[in-house]
Amino acid sequence: MSEIKVNKISPRTACGTTTLGDSGDTFTIPAGVSITNNGTASGFGATGSASWNTTVKTGDFTAVAGEGYFVNTTSGEIDVALPAGTAGAVVAVKDYANTFDTNNCILVPNGSEKIGGVAANAKLSIEGQAVTLVFIDSTKGWLVTDSGLQSDADNNPFIVATGGTITTSGNDRIHTFTGPGTFAVSAIGACAANNEVSYVVVAGGGGGGAGITTSSGAGGAGGYRETKSPVTPYTASPLDGQPSAPNRITVTATSFPIVVGGGGAGGAAAPSPPVSPGTNGSNSSFSTITATGGGRGAKEVDAGGNGGSGGGGGGIGSGTPAGGCGNTPPTTPAQGTNGGTGGANPAQGGGGGGGATVAGGAGSGSSGGNGGAGATSSINGTPTTRAGGGAGANSYGAGSVGNPGPGGGGTAGNDNPAGNGTDNTGGGGGAVGGCAPNGVKAGGTGGSGIVIIRYKFQ
Repeated sequence: MSEIKVNKISPRTACGTTTLGDSGDTFTIPAGVSITNNGTASGFGATGSASWNTTVKTGDFTAVAGEGYFVNTTSGEIDVALPAGTAGAVVAVKDYANTFDTNNCILVPNGSEKIGGVAANAKLSIEGQAVTLVFIDSTKGWLVTDSGLQSDADNNPFIVATGGTITTSGNDRIHTFTGPGTFAVSAIGACAANNEVSYVVVAGGGGGGAGITTSSGAGGAGGYRETKSPVTPYTASPLDGQPSAPNRITVTATSFPIVVGGGGAGGAAAPSPPVSPGTNGSNSSFSTITATGGGRGAKEVDAGGNGGSGGGGGGIGSGTPAGGCGNTPPTTPAQGTNGGTGGANPAQGGGGGGGATVAGGAGSGSSGGNGGAGATSSINGTPTTRAGGGAGANSYGAGSVGNPGPGGGGTAGNDNPAGNGTDNTGGGGGAVGGCAPNGVKAGGTGGSGIVIIRYKFQ
């Protein structure tokens, strides 16, 4: 085998052409040999391939056949002037910053040449888009031979979602809904464990009852549902539903409607009897989880309403009107507790509304019942108590007013107005004490609910 060693091969005439071998010949490049191209290559490799230019383009430019370009349209639309077409010429373009949907990349044909058979500009407007174009002939011009999105190479191990007010805590993302909305999951994680989310769902609290001669009952807290995913490190409430399968939510790439319940109205004020009870709070929900609205507070001499937590019973001259039943309908763990019973003479105190973790206190002959305590969770990054029961009231100033459960309704008593439940905690509305000379007094309004979703995002 003969061997020729030279440093350079040039054509005999200036700007001439040098041909290697004849048709049918084979040239072999041994292993370990590198070939560097500093010019324009054509006819090498598979048809439709491009050599990528790694200098990112941030403004209008003219493409060179055989090259691919990373185009950054963050600052505005960019025009890419295509070269004069020759059969087999290749140009490729890739969305560098995932901004083609905001600021388009415009492909501009040379002169009267065509793109896809049309003598007009073409627009790239999809986030993350990449296209390869090959010039075919004067009829069709440049045709797209390859097209793809960055999402086609999905390597994100975590959930991607929108909806509500979004905050972060460590490696977790938190979506807080204080009204109806949509938790829209656009991508799920590659690791199945990361697709289980933590949540708190709290319904609206019940309204407190109205009173005129004896005390009314306080509203019960909205139902409280929580389940903590093992991959989200925060301190959950005692009502954490793990590891029970029915309470766990593993999301898919779809949209989840969010319902946030409003608080129940307090019993209406009127210049004379009859008095009226409060109304139940409304349900909140996320996926398969529903929290039931809090039970209404009783009007005087009446029983409290059933609900997520029960409403308190009204005061009465004799006997003890029952508080409403909590955890209605039943869940495991229980979503709430019972309301307190109403009291008898002399003060005829109203029963306190049930809370998420503690039942409402009974009214007595000397005071209104305490509102049941709520549940404390750090799902939003800060220990926060929600779903406390409203406070029961005394009557005629004889005795004391109950305390609201943390996160619950305000106090009331004698001729004082009832306190409202705290919005976005599901607190029960406060009760009112009777004071006949001043007419019927309205019960407190229940607080609206809340839905919070938390998951690992990095």
